[in-house]
Amino acid sequence: MAIMKATRDAYGETLVELGKENPHIVVLDADLSASTKTNGFAKAFPKRFVQMGIAEQDLMGTAAGLALAGKIPFASTFAMFATGRTYDQIRNSIAYAGVNVKIAATHAGVTVGEDGGSHQMIEDIALMRVIPGMTVIVPADFIEATAAVKAASAFEGPVYLRLGRGAWPVIFPENYNFQLGKAALVQDGDAATVIACGVMVGKAQEAAKLLADFGIKIRVLNMATIKPVDKEAILKAAKETGAIVTAEEHNVIGGLGSAVSEVLGEGWPVPFERVGIQDVFGRSGSPDELLEHFGLTAKTVADAVKRVIERKK
Repeated sequence: MAIMKATRDAYGETLVELGKENPHIVVLDADLSASTKTNGFAKAFPKRFVQMGIAEQDLMGTAAGLALAGKIPFASTFAMFATGRTYDQIRNSIAYAGVNVKIAATHAGVTVGEDGGSHQMIEDIALMRVIPGMTVIVPADFIEATAAVKAASAFEGPVYLRLGRGAWPVIFPENYNFQLGKAALVQDGDAATVIACGVMVGKAQEAAKLLADFGIKIRVLNMATIKPVDKEAILKAAKETGAIVTAEEHNVIGGLGSAVSEVLGEGWPVPFERVGIQDVFGRSGSPDELLEHFGLTAKTVADAVKRVIERKK
């Protein structure tokens, strides 16, 4: 039985750990600290925690000011508010100014569940990756989220961390080596490659098992860093396996699929498909129901792989 943990829990626990190591780390939240899991940091370091209330634009502006004062601020709220409501402040006060703010957005994607389409942010990767100088990270599980938060803390410059609400299987070992800007090889194969991020890495692994029953051995890459994307790994996979499928819990426009297609189009075009939200808004339902409804399943990934393999012939 797989261990189930949420990436937002990794965020909260790692903040406390980092807070003990580095007195320059401060955390800001927008009236959601119990949900974003920053309440642990607030309890441990009350003088380094700022509760901004329901004022997300002020949250980002204040974080920018703290960064200019030499602090390492983590600005936390739900993905819908962290990117949609505060885009102007992120663009101008954080990215344009080049300040060292870490934007940690929880409750991203349709796996927010019953909160419905108004709160299911499926455009955030697109919004953040188009901003010059912004680094975008989408961890696949609890272990990778822990490492990603640490990497973001050590990195100089603005970072967007995309985190989830629900508990999903832990797929990486405790000694997993996360490298910012580098894809991780989950399993190797030569028939095609699935490049996935977030919760869809686990679905890609399941798809690989389904395909193995048909004698199809695929490569699975975990592309946790969407920007800067690992061009070398993408082109290597295209040349060695000849077909690519991307899988993400995000609109197929502007996210991982777009980033990969840009690299392929300029460097090594191969048969290619994008598994993701097909340019529609979310809806209310349980996380599992919504993944099924929007085609974010192992079977959907496996079917896409079969189609791109057929196009190789």
